[in-house]
Amino acid sequence: MASLVLTSSLNIRFRPLPTPKPRCPTPKSLRLNSRSVIKCSVNNSNNPLNPQKNKDFNPLISQKSTFLNHSPKRDSIIINSASTAATPAPQQQPWQGAAMRPLIASIATGVILWLIPAPDGVSRIAWQLLSIFLATIVGIITQPLPLGAVALMGLGACVLTKTLTFAAAFSAFGDPIPWLIALAFFFARGFIKTGLGNRIAYQFVSLFGSSSLGLGYSLVFSEALLAPAIPSVSARAGGIFLPLVKSLCVACGSNAGDGTEHKLGSWLMLTCFQTSVISSSMFLTAMAANPLAANLTSSTINQTLGWMDWAKGAIVPGLVSLIVVPLLLYVIYPPTVKSSPDAPKLARQKLEKMGPMSKNELIMAGTLLLTVGLWIFGGTLNIDAVTAAILGLSVLLVTGVVTWKECLAESVAWDTLTWFAALIAMAGYLNKYGLISWFSQTVVKFVGGLGLPWQSSFGILILLYFYSHYFFASGAAHIGAMFTAFLSVASALSTPPYLAAMVLSFLSNLMGGITHYGIGSAPVFYGAGYVPLTKWWGYGFLISVVNLIVWLGVGGVWWKAIGLW
Repeated sequence: MASLVLTSSLNIRFRPLPTPKPRCPTPKSLRLNSRSVIKCSVNNSNNPLNPQKNKDFNPLISQKSTFLNHSPKRDSIIINSASTAATPAPQQQPWQGAAMRPLIASIATGVILWLIPAPDGVSRIAWQLLSIFLATIVGIITQPLPLGAVALMGLGACVLTKTLTFAAAFSAFGDPIPWLIALAFFFARGFIKTGLGNRIAYQFVSLFGSSSLGLGYSLVFSEALLAPAIPSVSARAGGIFLPLVKSLCVACGSNAGDGTEHKLGSWLMLTCFQTSVISSSMFLTAMAANPLAANLTSSTINQTLGWMDWAKGAIVPGLVSLIVVPLLLYVIYPPTVKSSPDAPKLARQKLEKMGPMSKNELIMAGTLLLTVGLWIFGGTLNIDAVTAAILGLSVLLVTGVVTWKECLAESVAWDTLTWFAALIAMAGYLNKYGLISWFSQTVVKFVGGLGLPWQSSFGILILLYFYSHYFFASGAAHIGAMFTAFLSVASALSTPPYLAAMVLSFLSNLMGGITHYGIGSAPVFYGAGYVPLTKWWGYGFLISVVNLIVWLGVGGVWWKAIGLW
């Protein structure tokens, strides 16, 4: 500022200027800045810049002080400089790195487990991978960084310690399931952008929207009706119901990240997710890994688990769970907006305002029908779910309904792809390194040595099989690693073999609800951002207990009635 004043003064000094009379009326530039150091009364004896009293204050000021009162332009220069000096220093940027306590907890978990000697029968490299995997899980729960960053650091630790090669660590990025989940987010963008999502959402609200509970049940049973026709829970959740649920939430004023999540979105997202694992367990063709369980049943006990047998065994406990779970969540994790008698009328008014479907809406609807059709008949046409989704996205990109720039902007999709692929890779190599088979054999020896009745022994096997899913990011991986061993032990302990096979098959779906990575629909609904991770895991555990009670209690009575035991 001083240099600016000095420069202005020097410029004036070398120009012959007439001496103006002091003017008390302050130039406009002064009056606009109340913090200016220059006051109105130039002749005030208390003014330190008064040239009459302070001739020795500055030789340039005593030079007739023309720069103080010659023109508003020069006054503006002084004022702006003074204002700049008065501006407070910019605040220090907040720390944008990792949260230290969660980071230390995550690292400490891995280091402590790494230093513990590996049990007999477990290779050192398998134990090292387990320590990194658990450290990553702790990091994902406590979130010192975003989930994708935590998972990437876990893969980096695997490569750095030579526990996995680079190709092995990143092998799951070639797995179709993470990509199918990411593609689901891109579909959701087009669904909402075109307005088709709002149109369908308003239709639902107009029919069922007088209460949040009615709206939830309409979605739950709609998904259950589609379950036997679409054999991918990821495609069903991400391609159809996530866009619809997000549109419903937005239409009801419930958005992620702005404090309105609990209006409707939190309860609705969690309800749709937890019921998706129930509908997946009800039909042989409702989840991609279910046929694997049927094949392993045939090879282990030489009995066929067909489509009708599966549906017959699951229909009663499944329907009870579909009724109980939304209601329970409605009580313990309720939406703040529970009833809206005027909502159907308002929704119909919104539909009238929207008018006929636009060109982009028609393209989006046609693409959705094409993709769903390929999901339903993909087995016959030899087209898998992710190929169908890529074809659908290609149509949206070519027609401009969705742009690639918008796809790149879907940060949640790329974050979910990263952390889910990382967990699939680590969990897969835990199985390849023999840790899962060691665990299964240990459980078998332990339970078999207890000498309990088959009902109690089978109950222990069920709990161990079910909650060991915390170590898996895929139902197919869990079934492939543990199903045969647990079915063989259950049969050896006098459990009716067909009953054991059926129960383990049902639980292979239900156990996906305990985490945000345990089944294909989990990252889809969690990634919407409506439910915090701690609540996701907490309610996931609670609902798992409820499902076990329903399926083993009500289901046990039903299975007795139809002669399974």
